Amino acid sequence: MSTVTASPATAEPHKKKPKWLRVKLPTGKKYTQIRGLVEKYDLHTICTSGSCPNMGECWGEGTATFMILGNVCTRSCGFCGVKTGRPQMVDWAEPEKVARSIKIMGIKHAVVTSVDRDDLKDMGSIIWAETVKAIRRMNPDTTMETLIPDFQGIEAHLDRIIAVSPEVVSHNMETVRRLTREVRIQAKYDRSLEVLAYLKRNGVNRTKSGIMLGLGELEEEVIETMQDLRNAGVDVITIGQYLQPSKKHLPVKEFITPEQFKKYETLGLEMGFRHVESGALVRSSYKAHKHIH
Repeated sequence: MSTVTASPATAEPHKKKPKWLRVKLPTGKKYTQIRGLVEKYDLHTICTSGSCPNMGECWGEGTATFMILGNVCTRSCGFCGVKTGRPQMVDWAEPEKVARSIKIMGIKHAVVTSVDRDDLKDMGSIIWAETVKAIRRMNPDTTMETLIPDFQGIEAHLDRIIAVSPEVVSHNMETVRRLTREVRIQAKYDRSLEVLAYLKRNGVNRTKSGIMLGLGELEEEVIETMQDLRNAGVDVITIGQYLQPSKKHLPVKEFITPEQFKKYETLGLEMGFRHVESGALVRSSYKAHKHIH
């Protein structure tokens, strides 16, 4: 069954979210404990700043996501709620701050991500490597996923990530080939594929990528992107529903049904992905602690 009933150009945005997008309020002892620590020590996580629908579940399992290199991005993707513009100076104390936050919160599996820093000669890759090393020093039992930008495909920057050996290295494709120019304005579909292939060729044990649905893509385009990722050696894929952060961002063209997400999950496993997380509320870090296995 195709997920699209009209062409992307004519499909009308849905005004009301369907029932399967309702979010349960987070609860549980571990969630309450981590929430208290975040507020007491003013710790920064994407979970809170991004109002992630899975925050209660992830925190309850001892997983949290941290963003480094500031909160202003040099790129202006049509889907992303992060501010764009001229970023602040690099905070060279940030690796220790992140590592200390993880220790205070008792995080068992940390996901680290960042804005794009095309303004920096090293694209931020040195801070990236130093952050992984600081987390390892202060939290030797914590496993890690690094959700990296494309570093413009420059191998020297990617090599810094490979050298510090996070358990999982992730880079999100975000959308299908046809929509890449509109959705990820300064990114390139084939460059992202090559980044993922380069990571796998050069010894990364577990690679991962994610895509959003509901931007006007066709079912066959989704399947093509999944196969492209698998051909690049990607081990884990996440597939979720795009939700419009503000009126300035790209509109939702369609809400994908749970049945269609299940179909993509089945297809992904048949393609050979080790893990497939496919559902309306799935985000990049969803069940991230399981993806190291």
